Amino acid sequence: MENFNPKLAAWLKNEPAKEAGINNIQIPGKTENVIWQNRYREPTRYEQDLVAHLEQAFAAGAYELEELVSALNGQGLRNEAGEVWTTSNFQDEMARLGY
Repeated sequence: MENFNPKLAAWLKNEPAKEAGINNIQIPGKTENVIWQNRYREPTRYEQDLVAHLEQAFAAGAYELEELVSALNGQGLRNEAGEVWTTSNFQDEMARLGY
């Protein structure tokens, strides 16, 4: 079973298909169910760590941007560049990751 949707990577450019439904016609009872419909690749270790730390921050009651940034820094998590979190780079990272 796939951990991501391999067809999604082709759609990332937001360009409409030139041919409608080519090789994508679903036959009832014979359609493969892709669990991760909205992932074009598996998450990186960094992304998984970020999710885990965000879950801890939310569980501890951090809901505002400044609280989340403070919680991530307090937990010792750094961004992918190894820098401490700021409200600006956190917002940039969420936009980059598509959340």
